[in-house]
Amino acid sequence: MTPAARLSAAIELIGTIEAQRVPAAKALKEWGTAHRYAGSGDRAAISGLIWDVLRRYASSAWIMEADTPRARALGMLKLERDLDVETIAALCDGGRFAPEPLTAHERGALGQRTLAEAPAPIAGDYPEWLDAYLAQVFGDDRVAEATAMASRAPLDLRVNTLKAKREKMLSSLAHLAVKPTPWSPLGLRIALGADARNPGIHAEEDFIKGSIEVQDEGSQLAALLSAAKPGEQVIDLCAGAGGKTLALAAMMGGKGRLIATDQDKRQLAPIHERLSRAGVHNADIRTPKGEGDTLSDIKGSADLVLIDAPCTGTGTWRRNPDAKWRMRPGALELRLKDQATVLDRAAALAKPGGRIAYITCSVLPPENGEQIRGFVGRYPEFAVVPAAQTVTVLGDKAAKFCAATLQSPEGLLMTPRRTGTDGFFVSVLMRQKA
Repeated sequence: MTPAARLSAAIELIGTIEAQRVPAAKALKEWGTAHRYAGSGDRAAISGLIWDVLRRYASSAWIMEADTPRARALGMLKLERDLDVETIAALCDGGRFAPEPLTAHERGALGQRTLAEAPAPIAGDYPEWLDAYLAQVFGDDRVAEATAMASRAPLDLRVNTLKAKREKMLSSLAHLAVKPTPWSPLGLRIALGADARNPGIHAEEDFIKGSIEVQDEGSQLAALLSAAKPGEQVIDLCAGAGGKTLALAAMMGGKGRLIATDQDKRQLAPIHERLSRAGVHNADIRTPKGEGDTLSDIKGSADLVLIDAPCTGTGTWRRNPDAKWRMRPGALELRLKDQATVLDRAAALAKPGGRIAYITCSVLPPENGEQIRGFVGRYPEFAVVPAAQTVTVLGDKAAKFCAATLQSPEGLLMTPRRTGTDGFFVSVLMRQKA
């Protein structure tokens, strides 16, 4: 397919996504099935166009002064891919499989209109109902922060120190152009271009052997800030598929007791195979059964309870740009209840002197600082560990990392603009000794 034909296909798919209100991934999969002549490069390029349109869904329509799939695609080419009018016009020459030529109005919009006068939700490409929340945390910087949250994320890997060292993986994976991550001492980063296909990490020998895992640097750092140590009893309370469980196991060096559980037992399905591949032998998986408490025998005994809390996922908009447009206020209300419930559960598990590491991939204050203030109000025996203390695990990068984050009395917030990671909030609380 030519670049012009790919653009036409993307415009058609945006129309399908809007008309049928289907997730972009589903629409792309169905399109690929129906157009088997399209090669893997074509599908990757069309996917890239779709995701970029969704990243600039509001601002592109503003620029073009039109609320149509074509307008959004053309506006995106200007805003996200920085193409000039003539380059865009060359893609829209009206030839076979190409979009129709630019109109005079479209040329004028592409050449002259900017986002200077656009309202913050338009310029930052996020739903209007979220503006008050983003203003609360970012103030006048919310457009810049949201714009960074709309950019394409790199692919980050975590080296499993139970099996390998980062220096070795840098050499072994040199063919993927990996670089060390800026903050995490365990991370590798692969930059991805607009039309790039994700490399087949799962087919790499190092992945098959368990030496690496796919994990955003922010998620790696969140786990590191929990300061899990060899010999401790650690509970991963919302383990899901096991991403942070694996990180905790490596930090513990195979020593101590690691217990992983999740209220949704379906989420735990992949964890057994992942732990085996990673060489983890000190993990106990507790699958919920009926109404009983799977952790009733270990209350008040944990050195660390890690909560990778259920949240709105606003910090992962770089990876899921369509999710923000499908998000509704009711989702936030539901997550706030879930978070309070899991925090209450964690309070009963931490021993005196033990810690709770509360983590969200959200930037919204109600899920972060407000949730922690509510928890401390209910459980005054817990106190927040100052961010300056939690970051010491990063060694000589600690001070610079701390300065890059957005700090509050309740914890610290990473964002794409500040730290180059997904958006993560981390709060470490310690139970006071009697």
